[in-house]
Amino acid sequence: MPTVMITGANRGLGLEFASQYAAEGWQVIATCRDPSGATALQKLGDKVEIHGLDVTDFAAIKRLGAALQTRAIDVLINNAGVIGSERNIGQLDGERWLATLRVNTVAPLLVAQALLPSLRAGQDKKAIFLTSLMGSIDDNSSGRYYDYRASKAGLNGAVKSFAIDTRGDAIAAIVIHPGWVKTDMGGPNAPIDAATSVGGMRQVIAKLTLGESGSFFAYNGKKLAW
Repeated sequence: MPTVMITGANRGLGLEFASQYAAEGWQVIATCRDPSGATALQKLGDKVEIHGLDVTDFAAIKRLGAALQTRAIDVLINNAGVIGSERNIGQLDGERWLATLRVNTVAPLLVAQALLPSLRAGQDKKAIFLTSLMGSIDDNSSGRYYDYRASKAGLNGAVKSFAIDTRGDAIAAIVIHPGWVKTDMGGPNAPIDAATSVGGMRQVIAKLTLGESGSFFAYNGKKLAW
């Protein structure tokens, strides 16, 4: 039975990933800040194992990695993220910007680092990082959203290095844009729902090869410009 680990799994895309993988018989290791309040996750049944994790707590990331080091993980999905608040020039605040970078850029790589023994022990050996088209420098034609764009562009660059450094372990690592999705983060005007986005991303993950490691994909399988 394959195993997937998902961060930020108590709502939105993380919850949809957990639901779809559990429905197909995967063992799901799901993390969220408050397991006691994750009622939707709890309802998914015994295929889902819930762990408390605040990704801004780097010591907690290390502890979780140590607790899972004897477990094989086939697919790691770094989903946890925030939209940030630094939208306009003239209103930027360094501390808020750093808080966004902590969640969106630094934490996902520390999670992957902590779980390297588990990924090496897995069969699929895939590390997936949710990014955004707003992290594409090539695509930026509208400006604004300084902290969010910077955090996702930084994530993209870091994952490219991670993909190179783990190729010898046969780990395929990619960044993937989920599209503009109807979630708490995406808002009600987004054109696609979580089920469509996650279904598409799961197809990309399932078809992913080591030769594609280090790539930037959209949920529909299209490769995106950096």
